[in-house]
Amino acid sequence: LKWKFLRTQGRIDSTMAKDKSVKQAKTASKKMKAGKLTKKGTKIRTNVHFKLPKTLKLMRNPKYSKKSLPRKTRLDKFTIVKHPLCTESAMKQIEDNNTLTFIVDINANKNQIKKAVSDLYQIETVKINTLIRPDGKKKAYVRLPASREALEIANTIGII
Repeated sequence: LKWKFLRTQGRIDSTMAKDKSVKQAKTASKKMKAGKLTKKGTKIRTNVHFKLPKTLKLMRNPKYSKKSLPRKTRLDKFTIVKHPLCTESAMKQIEDNNTLTFIVDINANKNQIKKAVSDLYQIETVKINTLIRPDGKKKAYVRLPASREALEIANTIGII
């Protein structure tokens, strides 16, 4: 009898141990699904970031202007085109390619050169190529349309 009782008690102990292990496994799986850092329900912050609050940013509203006069444009048509170039290679360009050659301001771009040449000499331009010479000056090749002869315009300008 005593032996039977111990056997049954052992079964009870084993079923209780199984139930306990099953319960532990279920809680562990829940924790795994929830995540390691969500013990309290919020993320655990490990380093500090100080962020300023977003406040109202107004545009500047000065009581007076800092400059008494607006600045004059430094690149007008007279400063952009310095002078025409009349070397042998420039003459060859006039004859062969219908192209005039000018020394221009180093800061001027092609659009500014085109406008300045058209204002000064009343010339339509097809294309403008620029290069910076080894002496630091900018050279502009002004290509003229086929309808206008570069030789005639060079005579009116006074290159030839």
